[in-house]
Amino acid sequence: MDLGLTEVQQMLKSSAQEFLAQECPLTLVREMEGEPRAYNDDLWQQIVDLGWTGLVFPEEYGGAGGNFMDLSVLLEEMGRALFPGPFFSTVVLGGLTVLDAGSDGQKRDLLNRIAGGQLIVTLALTEPSATYEPWGIETAAMRSGDGFVLNGTKLFVPDAEAADIFLVAARTSTASDQSEGITLFLVPANAGGLSVHPLRTIADDHQCEVALEQVSVGSDSVLGQVDEGWPVIERALQRATAGKCMEMLGGSEAVLDMTVEYVKQRTQFGRPVGSFQAIQHECSEMATDVEGSRTVAYQAAWKVSEGANARREVSVAKAWSSEAYQRVCARAHQCHGAIGFTKEHDLQLYTRRAKVQELSYGDAHFHKELALGHLEAFAR
Repeated sequence: MDLGLTEVQQMLKSSAQEFLAQECPLTLVREMEGEPRAYNDDLWQQIVDLGWTGLVFPEEYGGAGGNFMDLSVLLEEMGRALFPGPFFSTVVLGGLTVLDAGSDGQKRDLLNRIAGGQLIVTLALTEPSATYEPWGIETAAMRSGDGFVLNGTKLFVPDAEAADIFLVAARTSTASDQSEGITLFLVPANAGGLSVHPLRTIADDHQCEVALEQVSVGSDSVLGQVDEGWPVIERALQRATAGKCMEMLGGSEAVLDMTVEYVKQRTQFGRPVGSFQAIQHECSEMATDVEGSRTVAYQAAWKVSEGANARREVSVAKAWSSEAYQRVCARAHQCHGAIGFTKEHDLQLYTRRAKVQELSYGDAHFHKELALGHLEAFAR
């Protein structure tokens, strides 16, 4: 296992960090929190021109032929910058799932447009149960002529207001095994009976409720095979969870850098507060958490990129990173004092997103249980 970056990946990391620092300042992040579409057209076009939306797709579909590790390097920098926009939902949740399970026609049609920045896609998976397990999918898809009719409600759908197409998980049959009988559908945003309602979250990160009432789709809207959608969803969740760990790593790095810089500048009793041992201990603990997050996140991303079974590594990474990012933000607030809690300060932007990312794709408790199961299976 080699977790070091290649020369190309290091160049991508450096150029992305420089570009985002210049074109995506935190002032823009604040502005986008109040915008329903969640992204800036000019910034989106710039990342399309840089090839980011096509980075991980094969050249035959207009991409650059990169792998998941390349994408992970980019996601780390996006997490550092709190990049506002539907990149994660379109590329990680949507595009890679289409690449994984789509027909040749679906890939040609959708991936070329995703790579070209002309299509916004998102995954509509979770429901009122808010679980990432198959029993939580209750949205029904009934056969009707040559197609299906969908009825149900999806919650916490990212970037739904901006999406052109939804990947909707629905139950097409019942079985004793809840993972059977689930199908993924490609549903256009303008389909009759589909409505989107914004949800207010602590991070203002543009999650939505998507209601489906007698939504009719054709048989060609099925992604993969009927009743065999759960393995596709599992792989999508594995990639999404690993990608979210990379975003959390980038965010925790930014918080650490911000805090170290602050304690160097802030003076008390005639000297920088960073010279006090208590503050040094806090920064040391933050650095330890960041380095731990880096190790587990890169290990999970590498395993996913290799196409191997990464369930254990992904769960370990998410369990650790979810709690580590919270600890980093909490210690940063201790070092900043009261000013870190104000809306005018940038620290609160990371703290609010850390809380939402902790819950995304399963919290620490959920993934600790999964990791324990994988360890027990390994022990047997």
